[in-house]
Amino acid sequence: MLYYALQVKTRSEEKFVRLFRAMHPGIALAIHFPRRRLDVRRGGKIRQATAAVFPGYVFVEAESAGEILDSQWDFRHTDGFFRFLRSNQDIAPLAGRDLDLALHFIKKAGPVAGKSKAYFDENSRIVVLEGPLMGLEGRILKVDRRKGRAKVRLDLYGDSFAIDLSFEAVAPSLPLKA
Repeated sequence: MLYYALQVKTRSEEKFVRLFRAMHPGIALAIHFPRRRLDVRRGGKIRQATAAVFPGYVFVEAESAGEILDSQWDFRHTDGFFRFLRSNQDIAPLAGRDLDLALHFIKKAGPVAGKSKAYFDENSRIVVLEGPLMGLEGRILKVDRRKGRAKVRLDLYGDSFAIDLSFEAVAPSLPLKA
């Protein structure tokens, strides 16, 4: 499988996917739009909010490069489309670290990344047990224990941005002594 990144209007990723599907029902390419769920406190009340993991990007899964090239004009003429990554003249599939990061959220975390389970070791470092933060420990920039959020640095095609992912602090399981 090949994965391609499309830059679209930020905060309109879901609208872009719906519009593309409505305009081109015959195109069966899988379009992924990874999201994350966070608890947001406003006015003393906690509510759940959903936001994009990669703001302004959607990912298209294709069997071959020909599938993308055949439908590139359909993508370009959909409202909210900006460009293919690397560029519209050099449409290239994700590779290396970019591909690993995208697949982490597309395949492992599911369509909506929920809370991770984590604990803090004796040096106050976060240890992730399960969830979307698993495997991203080296990318954590800041941890806010009170809010239950970790600020994570994500890199895509040389662009670096930080997002918050939620976690639930659990008590560490102590090894049994013989």
